[in-house]
Amino acid sequence: MYLVRLIYTSRVSETFKSSDIEGILEVARGKNERNNVTGLLCFNRRFFLQCLEGSRAKVNQTYHQILNDPRHEEIVMLNYQEIISREFDRWNMGYMPESSLTYPINLKYSGTPEFDPYEMSGESAHQMMLALRDTVPIQ
Repeated sequence: MYLVRLIYTSRVSETFKSSDIEGILEVARGKNERNNVTGLLCFNRRFFLQCLEGSRAKVNQTYHQILNDPRHEEIVMLNYQEIISREFDRWNMGYMPESSLTYPINLKYSGTPEFDPYEMSGESAHQMMLALRDTVPIQ
C-alpha cells in the first residue's frame, strides 16, 4: 500500500451556507476514520484548502466524492505525491478557520496576509499547512 498526499483548493458555491461547514466536518471525519484518511481543512468563508493523506485508493476515492459536492466549485489540485509518512496523522480531518493568528503564516507563504490558496503553489500550500499545524490550535 502506497501512502499519498493530495492538496486541493476550491471556492464556495452559491449553494453553500455558513452552517454547512459543521456538517462537512462531521461527515468527513466519520468517513475518513473508516477509510484511514487523515488531513487538514483550512477555510475562510470563500475558499477551501484541504490536505488528504492515506492509501492511494482511499485518497482518490475521497477526492472523487469531493469533486461531486455542489457546495464548492473551481476545484484545483495543487499537489499530489507519494509520501513516506503522514504529516497530519493526528486528525481524521483537522479544521483551521481563518483568524488573526493565521495572517502572519498566510503572508509567509503567499503574497498577502489574506487567505487565497489560488495564489499559492502546491508546495507553499503544503508548507503553510505544516506551519499552521505547528503553531495554531487546530479543531
